[in-house]
Amino acid sequence: MTVCDDPIRQFLDAVAAATIDGTDIYVADAELDATVPGWRSHIVGDRAIKDEYTKWFSHPATFIDLERLEVPDGEVVTYEIEWHESGVRYRGHHAHHLTVDKGKIVRDKVWCGGRWPESLLQQMAPH
Repeated sequence: MTVCDDPIRQFLDAVAAATIDGTDIYVADAELDATVPGWRSHIVGDRAIKDEYTKWFSHPATFIDLERLEVPDGEVVTYEIEWHESGVRYRGHHAHHLTVDKGKIVRDKVWCGGRWPESLLQQMAPH
């Protein structure tokens, strides 16, 4: 596979389609620095990142809100995403600082607000 022209677009498309495992967007020794509710992890390697993100993004989803801001080393991407699992609607809120070099992602520093099922979404809804 050739080096992709826009690995961040390919990343976002794969997140929405739940196909991150089939991508060729990371360098072999890419890093994932993930902060999630109550935990932080550092994962190194294309295969390890895909394995982790296959768990995170295991269902087709829709971006409710998506912003891409170019920075000197890549992009800062923020979004709210919605998906369904076993008939239950979920949403999540993420911010990624994706570092790109020569058409591949070399680092993804991500902050995740957690998974919000329908019951929590109803509680968070404006009244």
